[in-house]
Parts: sequence; C-alpha cells; structure tokens
Amino acid sequence: MRFVDIGQQLRAYRLESGLRAEEIAARLGVSRAALYRYEKGEVIKLDTIRRLAELLKISPLSLLGIGVEYFSRPIAFLERLRQVEEEADQILFVGGAACYQTATDAFDGAVTEAWTEAADASADRASARALADQALGLLAARRKQHQQRRPTIIGILSEAALIRSLQDGVAAGLPLPARTRARCRSAAITEAESIASLMESVPIGVQLGLSTGSDLSGSFMVLRGRDRAHVVGSPFAPDTAPGGGLGVAMITAADEAISVHQRVAEAAWRDALKGAAAAARLRDLIKVAQAAE
Repeated sequence: MRFVDIGQQLRAYRLESGLRAEEIAARLGVSRAALYRYEKGEVIKLDTIRRLAELLKISPLSLLGIGVEYFSRPIAFLERLRQVEEEADQILFVGGAACYQTATDAFDGAVTEAWTEAADASADRASARALADQALGLLAARRKQHQQRRPTIIGILSEAALIRSLQDGVAAGLPLPARTRARCRSAAITEAESIASLMESVPIGVQLGLSTGSDLSGSFMVLRGRDRAHVVGSPFAPDTAPGGGLGVAMITAADEAISVHQRVAEAAWRDALKGAAAAARLRDLIKVAQAAE
C-alpha cells in the first residue's frame, strides 16, 4: 500500500462527505491531528481504513485506490484532480471551452470575482465564502504545480462549448450583477483570443485543436505520469462554482478505461481543426460574440 496515496484519497473523500475533520476524528476515536497525519501519508491500519470507509460511505477499495472514484461535490473533485495532476507528465483533454493549465489571468480574475460575489450574496455567507476561498486556493495550487512541472498538454476544445462561453461568460449560471456578468463575458473573449493564439503559434508542449462537428458529449482527461495513468470524467467545468454544479465526476486508473478514452481522444484529434485553421474559426466566433454585445 502507498500510504501517501491513501492519505490523498482520504482528504478528497472527506471533502466529498461534507463532514468536518473533527467530526470524522471524533467518530473514529482519534484526534484531529491524527486524522491529518493519515491524510499526509502516515501508516494506517486496514481496520482503520475499513472504519473510515464506513464513515465516508464508500468502499474500502476506493481508499486503497482500487476501482472507480466518484465525486458529486465540485470542491472534493477539485482536490482529487489537483492530486492526480501533481504526478502527471502529460495531460490529454477532450471537450469543454477552456484548458485551465493554459488559462489567462483574466480567466482567473473573473472566476475569483464571480465566486466571491456569489458567496457574499449567499444566505450562509460565512460558509459560502470559506468554500469559495478554499476552491480558489486549490486553483492557485494547480496553477503553481503546472508552472513547476510543465506537463505536455494536448487538448481538443468544443466549438459548441466555446460559443456558450462567449455568450454567457466565465462562471455561467451564477446570479451576478450585470456589471460583473459583463466582465465575465469580456474575460471569456480574452480567454478565447488566447486559445486562438496558442493554436496558431503551437508553443512547445501545448497542442490545441477545435472540434467543430456535433457537440462533444461530456468532457474527459487522460493524465499520464511516470508510474500510472488516470482517466478523469467530469461534468464540472474549470469555472464551476465550488458550491454549485449538479453531477458526478469519475476518476479511475483502470487499463480498459484508459485505453478506450485514449482511442476516442485520438479520433477527436484526427478530426479536429488545428493550427491556423482552428485559430481563424475561433476568431470568427469571437467576432460574432463581440457584435452581439
């Protein structure tokens, strides 16, 4: 058993459960400090794993990293995704309107403003703000990891998703003041322009294509590290608010899952627009969005 891996999954599932660390520690009969040590990779007994699994309402195999991991809370998924990305040397993604690893400061700024304003308008402002701050901290950690590791990025963006993003802006669906929503739309345009530039220039380590056919049904990533690979399937976009979003994300290291997702990604890449053609198509979409303002 790799106790560091177990600890990482324990933290993610604790966030998924919605229980506070002190609640879990009390039910388990240990101190909160002991629980945090488990999360950092301290040796943990199989009986403790079994009891933790019961408390978190998951299979013990999930804590051992065997089988499929499921997350219905965006904040828990975001933490687990950060952990998987920490070991990734290559990130292959299909679908969606943005690749967070290459996102602009404008994207981050719009997300921060939108999540913070939505939290401040919540009935339980303190809890919502704490959740937003935690999620923003995880985004910052993912950004720092990417800058340090510089994994290879290969992505196929969805034209339909980009059109929706240009129409609705970053953090679509959140009830925001008109001025903030306008800034979110402006950030979406800035992000699309950056993507077009990356498509055109093809910097070392980043290849982006544009799927222009029928809308991609869902999005997924294949993350490959030195020791193993993971498939990540998620209904949560990078700008989905931590307290919002309805769906179930999935993470697995099963060979058959990796194989079939890899085949689909390769087919999507083969059919996607690339280079100058993709950039020109995206800039046309931007012009349409700007004209509609």
